[in-house]
Amino acid sequence: MKALQFDVTIPKYLFTKAIGTMNRSLYYSSPFSCLQLKEVEKPALPNEEWVEVQVKYGGICGSDLNLIYLKDSPSTSPFVSFPFTVGHELVGMISKVGKKVDDLKIGQRVIIDPLLACEARGITPKCNECQAGRYNLCQHMNNGILSPGLLTGTCTDTGGSWSRYVVAHKSQIISLPDCIDDQNGVLIEPFSCALHAVLQNKPTQNDTVLVIGAGVIGLCVVAAIRALNIDCKIITLVKHSFQGDLATYFGSNEVIFLSRQNGYIHEAAKLFNGEVLHPIIGQPIVSGGADIIFECVGNKRSLYDSLRFARKGGKVVLIGLASFVDKLDMTMIWLNELEIKGSFAYGTNYFESHMQKTLQIAVELLKQSKIDLSPLITHQFSLDEYREALSTAGNKTKQQALKVVFEP
Repeated sequence: MKALQFDVTIPKYLFTKAIGTMNRSLYYSSPFSCLQLKEVEKPALPNEEWVEVQVKYGGICGSDLNLIYLKDSPSTSPFVSFPFTVGHELVGMISKVGKKVDDLKIGQRVIIDPLLACEARGITPKCNECQAGRYNLCQHMNNGILSPGLLTGTCTDTGGSWSRYVVAHKSQIISLPDCIDDQNGVLIEPFSCALHAVLQNKPTQNDTVLVIGAGVIGLCVVAAIRALNIDCKIITLVKHSFQGDLATYFGSNEVIFLSRQNGYIHEAAKLFNGEVLHPIIGQPIVSGGADIIFECVGNKRSLYDSLRFARKGGKVVLIGLASFVDKLDMTMIWLNELEIKGSFAYGTNYFESHMQKTLQIAVELLKQSKIDLSPLITHQFSLDEYREALSTAGNKTKQQALKVVFEP
């Protein structure tokens, strides 16, 4: 089968890093690129507790683009195994079932929870984090019966959704009811990232919430807040007009457009009933701000905005994939006693009186017609068109792209 695989060596990394700075498409279109379209064997079931899933749609995530553009921190490298087939967002159909799988059947429409924690790795007893339901923080993502990998799409043994077939442990499988179409199904994983962040840092009805960034995750944060029937004030900081339209569609009360000048700072301060203050040198700051900020971009500017737009004693939730940030002014953290929270993927969250997997909560919200995520899908491509797909996903302004998916 065809698969988009990522493999890296130090010489290949250095060469690709050098030519990629001249033309970004060379990160994935050069014969020396770390990403290559290959003919590979289907991944084998690691044991009889696993199933094979035939992929219908596989999404392109911002983290996948970070990987391809070689922006990831080396800190994550112990938790991957090369070569691996990329892709952790998917909807598909079970095509093979291990002998120790009783409650799943061939032909069943499913999504997968891609995190490769203790249960999938056959580790007993489970680590303390997995026992507490925080399996996104599993202590053994480089141990057990599998090669290292935080999640499907970073592990050489499991395959990934940028191919026709992937394998998953029975504990990772989440059945998809007929009332949820494939377009919504492939978006459950990214939506769950936002949903987990919101449920872990739930706004109150009287809060003012600022969402920085209106890519898929930022828009899903807005959608998650409204799907949970939280009637707080939401302000969304966006870059493009089509993003602003969708932020409003999903329930944002106000939209602020990012500008190269500092006009957006004054607009934000006005909406916060705050005041813009000007240091003797450097960027303006804001006195008064949002109660909770969901930072969904992960670059220097967005991180600085998240710190200066938070009220005294406010909370900043970091969802964007920040790694190295040079010369970030952190004064506002201690000056305003800000609470900084990271949010990685999903796990279990409290919903409707008990703890549930975040992805299962997302399925329930879709079943209840609380949300329709399908407008987020803007482009579809075959695997053979991967260069065009990645160019589209990486050029949002020109292509007006949000979620780009492969149909293997």
